[in-house]
Amino acid sequence: MKALCTALLALACTCTALAQATPPSPGQRPDRATLDYHLQPRRIAADTWVIEGAVADFLPANGCNIINTAFIATGEGVVVINTGPSRLYGEQQRRAIAAVTPQPVRRVLNLNLHPDYFFGNQAWADVPPQALAGSIAGMHAEGAGYADNLYRLCGDWMQGTEPTPARETLQPKAFTLGTHRLELRRLQGHTRDDLVLLDTSTGVLFAGGLVFAERVPTTPHADPAQWRHSLDTLEQWQRQGQFQLLVPSHGPVAKGVQGIAQTRDWLQWLTALLQDSARQGVDLSELLRTPVPTRFAGWAAQPAELQRSLVQWYPAYERRALLPAPP
Repeated sequence: MKALCTALLALACTCTALAQATPPSPGQRPDRATLDYHLQPRRIAADTWVIEGAVADFLPANGCNIINTAFIATGEGVVVINTGPSRLYGEQQRRAIAAVTPQPVRRVLNLNLHPDYFFGNQAWADVPPQALAGSIAGMHAEGAGYADNLYRLCGDWMQGTEPTPARETLQPKAFTLGTHRLELRRLQGHTRDDLVLLDTSTGVLFAGGLVFAERVPTTPHADPAQWRHSLDTLEQWQRQGQFQLLVPSHGPVAKGVQGIAQTRDWLQWLTALLQDSARQGVDLSELLRTPVPTRFAGWAAQPAELQRSLVQWYPAYERRALLPAPP
């Protein structure tokens, strides 16, 4: 699995020059000369800020910062959500949070095992980052491969970065910190251990990698059936009024279920494409030239993430298509 995921990330890297991206505003654009991410926390709810990454693929021009990190200043301390793609990001994230609130950081959460969720952990050595057990195991197993690829792709932005897995295993549960009632919930699909954080005090859901908005989803550890089930669960929570505002790890923050619907639509289209192509005996090289439907054409990370998913998933669909029909 480690070798496969490393190879798939390398494939995505070869396609980044073609990736479509939504550039940040001039005031937020990373400065490659000074390696300054220009992180700018944006308040989205009471005591709650998001530091938005580029809606794009990993590129040196964006500092390989494509993730939304966030923090909640509860009154009795800060909860940090994701630590970004590099040691430099983690250090600058700490400074950006300190400029907003003097409250001490009490908890640092990594929502899954992918590198931009935890490669800033070095900057938080005094507040041991926490994650689900499966995510921590994945960080240990694949961190070196992630680092090799990101160093090659991101260059100087990665200086001094060493993959530093979360140090504390957490259990899904509810807890109160200050004036905020927070719930840690475990779902699956984007990875085997997808942590989401629901702030019932503000109605904000931090959905992690389960939701991609205006960007092609990444799939190196995905199970599409479980992922769609988790999306149904998130949508049910929204209908029940458990949250009003959804923060994806990739893409714009929004009210309602637009990002959930976009992610589900992509997964349904992709799996149908794979099934139909396998039944028809389409070769992978031909499949890689498949154009995306118009509704997806403007999304970021094209064609890298589509090609990565096709290479990863298609052999299994081909094998199933060759199995004899049951009697």
